Amino acid sequence: MNAGSDVILARMMALHPKVIDLTLDRVWRLLDTVGNPQDQLPPVIHIAGTNGKGSTQAMIRAGLEQSGAQVHAYTSPHLARFHERIRLAGDLITEAALTQVLDRCYAANGTGSITYFEITTVAALLAFAETPADYTLLEVGLGGRLDATNVISDPVATVITPVDLDHQSFLGDTLAAIAGEKAGIIKRGVPCIVGPQHEPAMDVIEGVAARLGAPLLAYGQHWHVSTERDRLIYQDERGLLDLPLPALRGPHQIMNAGAAIATLRLLGKNDAACEAAVTTPYWPARMERLTNGALVDLAHPAELWLDGGHNPAAGLALAATLKMLLPRPTHLICGMLNTKDIAGYLAPLAAVADSLTALSIPGEANTVPAADTASFAAKVGLTATTADNVQDAIAAISKRNPNARILICGSLYLAGHVMRENGA
Repeated sequence: MNAGSDVILARMMALHPKVIDLTLDRVWRLLDTVGNPQDQLPPVIHIAGTNGKGSTQAMIRAGLEQSGAQVHAYTSPHLARFHERIRLAGDLITEAALTQVLDRCYAANGTGSITYFEITTVAALLAFAETPADYTLLEVGLGGRLDATNVISDPVATVITPVDLDHQSFLGDTLAAIAGEKAGIIKRGVPCIVGPQHEPAMDVIEGVAARLGAPLLAYGQHWHVSTERDRLIYQDERGLLDLPLPALRGPHQIMNAGAAIATLRLLGKNDAACEAAVTTPYWPARMERLTNGALVDLAHPAELWLDGGHNPAAGLALAATLKMLLPRPTHLICGMLNTKDIAGYLAPLAAVADSLTALSIPGEANTVPAADTASFAAKVGLTATTADNVQDAIAAISKRNPNARILICGSLYLAGHVMRENGA
């Protein structure tokens, strides 16, 4: 346990009755109290979108670091440890630095009402402002327009990855409404790189960009990316790049790589940086094969994979990725939150999975009960059962089918639990 930071983080959870309450008033108040660190950051690249934000950020960071840059990065949620959210000049924040910056923000806030994400975002910005670096990568937590990260007046670039249906209770129940929230990160005159979009979302993004005079660099218009003979082909007005396929698995990562390359080219980075963006990033629990640890040993000789996607678009991407892998029986272990479209996520997987074992996510108040997830799975055509814990689920599948591909999926919170249990 990281006693110092854990204690302060637990206190921060009690500063607001809601986990999510979208407004920027409380953030501005605390930022002003701690000296407005958002105005003292290294050049910022701000990233929003429904799916692919984290992967795109990881690729941009890999490319920038190849070019010799020191890079701050902010992401959420974390998987195993809160420290994963804050990367200072390339390295995860230390326990001592995290405890110190959290303590300062907690003291500065006093008894004021503020959400956990808001106060920890201010802490991250404070740490970034006080540590020298060349760039700051900020991943939006939820939405964009009213997200706690949306306090940067002059980023060097904004990025919007594909917009899809998720978090409708907070962002709106249409693609246009959700795109309006994501487009809230676009700033006057600042270039915005846009990944592939459904037409209603693109219409909204183009309208916001036009109103703010923000140049768009959009997929299909200003840059193109595809695969050819097991290579990634990227093209824009500067010319063509012929690169290896992304290290991050899945056909959706081709588009994320394109957005990352477009961002790096905008920043003037060379071909070597673009290749590093594709070949060297690590982004855990995104169709990741686990290769060592307690759960891997339990699964042996079956393969053990982990993915944290949790909405219908992620289900489609996961199904497409599974189709690309060498065929072997695929058995899902799935746990989800009750804020998600469970049937929408599971439906694409019915065609590529042989069975599903449902779990309740340990320690999560909003978990879907295992029996309910199994019921949803059965309704979309998956053979479904339940297990009390991930160890029992893995052991049963591996015993029944030693040649299996076991894929744990459905939630980043479940993925974090698995990473802690695996211990590698």
